Amino acid sequence: MIVTIFRSRLAPGVEDEYFPLAERMSKLATAMPGYISHKGFVAEDGERVTLVVFETAETQRAWQTHPEHLQAQKRGRERFYSDYHIQVCEVVRESQFKRDAKN
Repeated sequence: MIVTIFRSRLAPGVEDEYFPLAERMSKLATAMPGYISHKGFVAEDGERVTLVVFETAETQRAWQTHPEHLQAQKRGRERFYSDYHIQVCEVVRESQFKRDAKN
């Protein structure tokens, strides 16, 4: 499993343009082979964090290099982001816990 951690800050005044494109990228990502999940968070200081999970490095790379996603990345650098940081990580261990509803 491959997890991409995308940390970013939006430039001032781009929200009206950014959010429709972000929604389009979300729909496109979910349709990609190997897609598992993605979820975004916004911190109190404005930093945005998106976690994107794909089955393999190959399926993550297909998303990374998808032509429409490449155009969105370029637009992000030119207009939307004041800064960003991307980390692509391989999951080496995983555990889960879920409390039973009876307890």
